[in-house]
Amino acid sequence: MEPQIIHRSKHCISRKNISPNALQILYRLHRKGFIAYLVGGCVRDILLERTPKDFDIATNATPFQIKKLFRNCRLIGRRFRLAHLHFKDEIIEVSTFRRSINPDEDTCTEKNSTNKHALYHVRDDNGMVLRDNLFGTPEEDALCRDFTINALAYNIADFSIVDYSNGIYDLNQRIIRPIGNPYVRFKEDPVRMLRAVRFSASHNLTIEPGTWDAICNLSSNISFVSPARLYEEIQKLFMFGFAEPAFELLYKSGLLSVLFPDFTVWMSLCSTNINLIKNNLNSLDKIYNNGASVSQALFLAGFFGPYIEDKAILNHRNGIANKLALENACNDFMKEICKTTTIPKRIIGMLHSVLAIQHSLYKTPSHRPHLIVIRPEFPDALMYMQLKETISNENMLSINWWNNLLKQPELLASFVQQTRKKTAKKRRKRRSKQKNTEKAKDKN
Repeated sequence: MEPQIIHRSKHCISRKNISPNALQILYRLHRKGFIAYLVGGCVRDILLERTPKDFDIATNATPFQIKKLFRNCRLIGRRFRLAHLHFKDEIIEVSTFRRSINPDEDTCTEKNSTNKHALYHVRDDNGMVLRDNLFGTPEEDALCRDFTINALAYNIADFSIVDYSNGIYDLNQRIIRPIGNPYVRFKEDPVRMLRAVRFSASHNLTIEPGTWDAICNLSSNISFVSPARLYEEIQKLFMFGFAEPAFELLYKSGLLSVLFPDFTVWMSLCSTNINLIKNNLNSLDKIYNNGASVSQALFLAGFFGPYIEDKAILNHRNGIANKLALENACNDFMKEICKTTTIPKRIIGMLHSVLAIQHSLYKTPSHRPHLIVIRPEFPDALMYMQLKETISNENMLSINWWNNLLKQPELLASFVQQTRKKTAKKRRKRRSKQKNTEKAKDKN
């Protein structure tokens, strides 16, 4: 199959848009006689006039040949061996062109390893690829990729774009389309369904109708993916400024109900719950797009906080103290969520702290506010409080009180001094009591 070649004069990619470290790698591979392409999302993003987050390179050099050429190379990966080239300010991923196994030789599964390629290519009984170490040609490599818009390659030899999958057309039409049969591609790797949702939400692209039908029909397959990998993908979906549109697509496709079944049931009980979550995610998007970062604890609070707080209220109504009710609700949430997604216990602990401090924030004026301000969860807790108030506006006085306090460092300093004086007095009293006790013992 002959690729479509888009010459330099007919595309907008310039070497000025490419990382100097990536250019250095491309040039060295080319000078040594290897094919060297810039591939994947960086090519797509530059063509869409967006700034790439990272740069990936594909070549016909094997991983060990790459390692010989670059002293800063580290080989990683089990499913497919990759080379990571470490620079001071970034890591460039370099992969060897790969290929898919032919259908007539694809008999290797976890239970059946009689195939001659068993060492290099393994699928499970559901058709999901577990290991894939078959090297191939540039064409085979392009056709192995998930979507046509991600299969474009920039050739450093003549600065042209190489297109084997009609990706340029789909990019111009702003369409997300898998390479090949979407049902087969999503069974090979169900995470591709989440990636389709992510690209649609982040780049304002439309998922092609046949592809959307496949996602809706195969949404249950997402449960085959490891929980740790799912948590990584969920962070990419919700923490980078496009959480609300991603949420809409996950909900409509049925992926959300597979990932978080109990949460989805709670959310579907009434429109107020859905609107609350949408509002929180929209606010998180604004925070990120205004240049601030969103922590994992704040994201989880914005997404799952109302659900956990509802469970805590129910526990309290059943006669459990407020503090223990919230703790039990967080523990129950962790048990629910870990069935599909592994959230680190440390992050769940931070989420619990953000929710637990809310009652203290509503009590204004606070008796000792500086002791609350210095707590590590305070910034996220105040932000979460503000998220909730964008709908109700019932406690804006408390929010304004804390914001005004933060603008007055002298006032905070005075609170600190007062507390130190009180603490010093208590210590003196304790010491004097101890001395009096010791004297009484000596007399006896």
